[in-house]
Parts: sequence; C-alpha cells; structure tokens
Amino acid sequence: MMTELTGKQRRYLRGLGNRTKATVHVGARGINEMLLEAIEEAFHTSELIKIKLQEGFPGERKQTGALLAEKTGSHLVQVLGKTILLYRRDEEAPEIELPE
Repeated sequence: MMTELTGKQRRYLRGLGNRTKATVHVGARGINEMLLEAIEEAFHTSELIKIKLQEGFPGERKQTGALLAEKTGSHLVQVLGKTILLYRRDEEAPEIELPE
C-alpha cells in the first residue's frame, strides 16, 4: 500500500516538476491502453513524469489526473492548467530523495 505524500513532499516534487519537460501527451483519444503503456515506459526512466493534455482532450483534467494516478499506481502531485504531474518511487533504484 502506498503511503500518502505529505504537503512538504508534494511541494518538493512540484519544485522538481518545474524543471521537467512533458514526456507523455494525451490527445483527443483520451485514456487508452497505449497511453497507459506510454506512462509505464516513462516511469522506467524517471520517477517524476509530466503529462500534457492536448487540445481536444475530452476529459476533465482533475478527474483525469486522479484516474491516471490510480491506474498507474502513482501519486498525483499536481494538476496545473493542462499539465498533470505524477510520481512513483522506483523501489529498486530510487532517484528522488523525498524530505520527511
């Protein structure tokens, strides 16, 4: 079971997210198997990923962020504009050291 992130940890991850480029883009097709695979692939290279909702995206952004976090076993760090920030710790080789 994943423990919930603290406010301090969320702030820290948001700061790291400012320097992160969007690695996954969600278009008019919305959430599908290919999108979830792309997110999984992104988590193989980074614990913190930024997802950009493109023009024509059919869903509601906050609900989409929560749904993607749930489906990928990650934490929803932030939804800002059309950008979703997700974090999932790499249990074998963690890169990001979260503050207590």
